[in-house]
Amino acid sequence: MTSTQQSRTIRMRLSRSIGLSALILAVSGGVAFAQAVVVHGNQRVDAETIRSYAVGRENPQEIRESLLATGLFSNVQVSRRGSQIVVSVKEQGGTVNRVAFEGNRRLKGEQLGTLVQTRAGGPVSQSLIDADVERLREAYRRAGYGLSSVSGRIAPLPNGRQDVVFTINESGKTGIKSINFSGNQAYSAGRLRGLMNSTESNFLSFIKTSDVYDPDKINSDLDLIRRFYLKNGYADFQVVNQSARFDEAAGGWVVDIQIEEGQQYKVGNVTVDSALRDIDPGALQRYVATSTGDTYNAEAVEKSLVALTTEVARRGHAFAQVRPRGDRDASGAQIGITYVVDEGPRVYVERINVRGNTRTRDYVVRRELDLGEGDAYNKVMIDRAERRLNNLGFFTKVRITNEPGSAPDRVVVNIDVEDKATGSFSVAGGYSTSDGVIGEISLSESNFLGRGQFVRIAGTLGERTQGIDFSFTEPYFLGYRVAAGIDLFSKFNDNYNTGRFESRVTGGQVRFTFPITEEFSITPRYSLYQTEIDIPNEISRPYNDCTYPIPGVTPTGGANVPFNCVTNGEATVAVKEAQGNTLTSLVGLNFNYNSLDNVQNPRNGFVAELKPEFAGLGGDSKFLRVAADARYYREIFDDVVGFLRVQGGHVQATSGNLRMVDHYFLGPSLVRGFAPSGIGPRDVLNDPTANAVGGTTYFGGTVELQFPIWGLPRDLGLRGAVFADAGTLFNYDGGSSAITNPAFGGCPAGSTARQYNVVTGGAQSNIGCIRDKNIMRSSVGVSLLWQSPLGPIRFDYAYALTKDDGQWGINPQTGIAGKYGGDRLQAFRFSGGTRF
Repeated sequence: MTSTQQSRTIRMRLSRSIGLSALILAVSGGVAFAQAVVVHGNQRVDAETIRSYAVGRENPQEIRESLLATGLFSNVQVSRRGSQIVVSVKEQGGTVNRVAFEGNRRLKGEQLGTLVQTRAGGPVSQSLIDADVERLREAYRRAGYGLSSVSGRIAPLPNGRQDVVFTINESGKTGIKSINFSGNQAYSAGRLRGLMNSTESNFLSFIKTSDVYDPDKINSDLDLIRRFYLKNGYADFQVVNQSARFDEAAGGWVVDIQIEEGQQYKVGNVTVDSALRDIDPGALQRYVATSTGDTYNAEAVEKSLVALTTEVARRGHAFAQVRPRGDRDASGAQIGITYVVDEGPRVYVERINVRGNTRTRDYVVRRELDLGEGDAYNKVMIDRAERRLNNLGFFTKVRITNEPGSAPDRVVVNIDVEDKATGSFSVAGGYSTSDGVIGEISLSESNFLGRGQFVRIAGTLGERTQGIDFSFTEPYFLGYRVAAGIDLFSKFNDNYNTGRFESRVTGGQVRFTFPITEEFSITPRYSLYQTEIDIPNEISRPYNDCTYPIPGVTPTGGANVPFNCVTNGEATVAVKEAQGNTLTSLVGLNFNYNSLDNVQNPRNGFVAELKPEFAGLGGDSKFLRVAADARYYREIFDDVVGFLRVQGGHVQATSGNLRMVDHYFLGPSLVRGFAPSGIGPRDVLNDPTANAVGGTTYFGGTVELQFPIWGLPRDLGLRGAVFADAGTLFNYDGGSSAITNPAFGGCPAGSTARQYNVVTGGAQSNIGCIRDKNIMRSSVGVSLLWQSPLGPIRFDYAYALTKDDGQWGINPQTGIAGKYGGDRLQAFRFSGGTRF
């Protein structure tokens, strides 16, 4: 680069200053003033540029400081010589050949290059290098490596050119050491920290990134806290101050948040005020989600605005505006809410721009809006679309803004988004008391090919279970807000503990979900699946050796001999009748209601599901089945959550008797403290310890109290619980009550004979003796819940209070005396998984 080119580069960097000086010189007689400033020592910087810094300044020290601040000079001396100002400068040496970074592994050189102001081709400036060092240190602090050291040096090259090298010594991760709250009275600091996505560092920091300080994330967390307070009645809530400082001694960030809660308000009078002649305010009242006496809830106000706006538009007022007016009564701690409906300005959407999406397709974003180009502009609908886009989970940020259109009645809507990774590959491992050690590999994508579709494929392998399943969901089927999906599955289970048989279920399901409201949806579905029942008959598991004797294994004694083919673990004749393949063709309808505040970790809200099903459109199974499940959550105290659940179901054959595979088999999912298939009817004639045959009717309830564990950090995810369960399963409907086998010697006391259409052999007849007692089972217990970064894990220990103890007697089939037909217990239950 020639000296002329160097001067041109410097002049471009200082063009703003030159322009200013030229203006001042023109006003004050610039030529005469320029002759009064004498410049010495400059080689690359023009004298006129240097003189411009003396314009308007009489103090030599002020002139000197302004010239040094440019970073172009290593030394400046300013003095007066009569009427002249003499400026002597020593320029910074050389030109930057290149900017290099050494020792950086966590942050790429391309990323760091955008942060520094030292540029190739520019002058070498030590002050600029020092400033860049601080910028790089700040970048490492924000990335979570705050103890990293950064230094800058100049490496001389021939021809007056020099390299600027930044050497970085990266530290380990330095996270948020503490998040401190002040001014909070209604909720503890721990409760507020639990609302934040940012967390404090602890012994799990090596596997989490949520403790990395990010100012944008902190601001987002403050908005979550604000919405939480507004949802719980604190309408005057505000964040007074928020600051963060890096504490090198502590090795991390300290975040201080000062808030002002204000008082909690109840809802006063709720009215609708319509300025539209043909809109009756009384007719709109049913669309309001706020009621007098409720705790003030900003989310309920937002839902009311959307519902009212939608209804008024449906009645022909596309430009109508609905806005809330709150009348605070501080002394009575009430807010009266008036929803004002009036005619808004006639503004149309001229154009909708979607910007920043590099992966997600435009129509995936646009379809979340309830208005399009050419429609009436409505702010409420725009806000609703922004919430929907954020809830998709496809973007790190969503921002919707407006700008004037080509005419006064036109507006342009800009939707700025930033895509984020939505795919997930996971390897999971765990253990459950029903399936033993289990592992899973899954691959999922919630924004498949940028189309907003959900795809998942997973494989499971365990001690007693294996399976594979595939799921695909299109959330906007044929352009409508209808989620259509398909599920394919194949699952194998070894039920030797409960029924002396193995089962494999293979099939698929087609489903459609129609959202009726924000909380309520309906899902019609069709399922077609085949159930294969196989009875193992080998040396270690001789469960069918009455029919197919195993030489050297099957006892040769007859029916009246204590040891025969029945006593070594024979499968019940109910299982033998079901052996083989059963095809089920089923249509169902799910009614779902969900008002939970958080699906993953609910504290308040209600969720319910009603599932009527009919099997018989072809296939072998013929039944009608209805099941219901409802759960209610309520935060009783700060972070102490009460949980109430009721569930029930009934299945009934529509032709003949019900097949065994279509009965309910229940245990700890209904009442903890009982083994899988440990509750309900059993065949006590053949193997009174294992042969559950299922029931047609069940119901039960759960009361649980979940609470934080004192002394442990809340973001650790460990919580305790105490619970009480009660429920029952009864009414077996398999086999025939008409006994035609003349050789049958009768059932043990407390059981009823059922005859099956199956060929048996040896000591086993085709009769089952079903003990079917409608006895309420109940238990109490304690739990440890861990919502860990590696997956949810739960430990339950339950003690059965009431159960079916069985009945003492002599089995007429075997001649063995003992208790038979009782429930099977399992006090400890552990389930969970990990991701790594």
